[in-house]
Amino acid sequence: MRILHTSDWHIGALLYGQKRYSEHQQFLNWLIQTLKDEKIDALLVAGDIFDTSTPSYQAQALYYDFLFQVSHDTNCRHVVITSGNHDSPTFLDAPKALLKVLNVTVVGAAPQAPSEEVVTLKDGKGEVKALVCAVPFLRDRDLRVSDENESFTDKENKLVEGIATHYSRVYDEALSRQKALGGKVPIIGMGHLFLAGSAVYARDGAKNAERDLYVGSLGHVPPGRLPNFDYLALGHLHIPQKVGGNDRIRYSGAPLAMNFDEIDCPKSVYVLDLQGESITVETVPVELACFMQRLQGDWDAIDEGLKALVEKNEPWRVEVIYDGKEMISDLRERIAAITQGSKVEVLKIQNTFIYNAMMQHFEKETTLEDLKPADVFESVLADSVHSDEQKTELRALFAEVLQSIENDEPEKS
Repeated sequence: MRILHTSDWHIGALLYGQKRYSEHQQFLNWLIQTLKDEKIDALLVAGDIFDTSTPSYQAQALYYDFLFQVSHDTNCRHVVITSGNHDSPTFLDAPKALLKVLNVTVVGAAPQAPSEEVVTLKDGKGEVKALVCAVPFLRDRDLRVSDENESFTDKENKLVEGIATHYSRVYDEALSRQKALGGKVPIIGMGHLFLAGSAVYARDGAKNAERDLYVGSLGHVPPGRLPNFDYLALGHLHIPQKVGGNDRIRYSGAPLAMNFDEIDCPKSVYVLDLQGESITVETVPVELACFMQRLQGDWDAIDEGLKALVEKNEPWRVEVIYDGKEMISDLRERIAAITQGSKVEVLKIQNTFIYNAMMQHFEKETTLEDLKPADVFESVLADSVHSDEQKTELRALFAEVLQSIENDEPEKS
């Protein structure tokens, strides 16, 4: 039996307000072709199918059209889908009875009985080839009773213990079925969680932080606390990787770059080849065009980079980070002049010169979120070369801008 492991599709995700349905359609088309080319018998999707708990109709159409194509256009006999932290468990579960007709098993919410999370995979002759422990994303409320007097350490220990206990119960159910079959068939786990020691990306591209599953290190599960699965198919982290170098514990990663931090991150899926008790794993790169680019440096570097992208005449989406040593007050205007009339769209501009000049006036513990717009403006204005008359005029204009923004904001109920 051949099994494909993927996760973190995030269908419906936006990139700074831009819709990305065409990219997700390209990926799903690629995945259908890969299921055919690799002669896949079962597909495992380990969470974060959608980017939000209320996916749009277009996002839902992509999802259901894909499942229909898998059923009718490929030889894949099983699809197992578990929820992620971005998914609505009830939304995913709602059509599960109907999808079962297409041999699609969905586990959105954590069931009460472990037996509901064990899926039997059979070959074309009806012989059992693997057992899958399809564990969905486990929320805090699924695992423990909150105590207002408990410490952070107590909360962390209870959460990890709850996750470990849940997996153990499901694994024990699979072991019981394995024993009843009278033979050694692999037990494959599925999960959407953060295993301690895993590599993640920070906003600056460094491998040390991502949107964590829980606050801080809360809920980071040591791999040794989980059962000894023959293979553990994980989702949640967007970097494809072996956890701790272990071939049998892997994150497949996100197939698309979710932001500019991930554009250099490899994109792939894993294909498992089951031969009796033996499992070999192959990495299959996701081969899709990615027209995303981050340009960082002084003005000469940014100017050269933007002009090169414009000449390519392709729909590039760009993030610009200016970290030069000279003050450029018309950075946006310069960028707009270069890209006007082209297919290049600059979605984000960060002027670190202004940011650094502003932040040096405040305490080191202060973050940008702590500051009021007027304080930031006055700090930058104080360092400017404008005359007193010009500063007075700029203050008046800035006040108009703030007033306009406040008037446009919807009232909070």
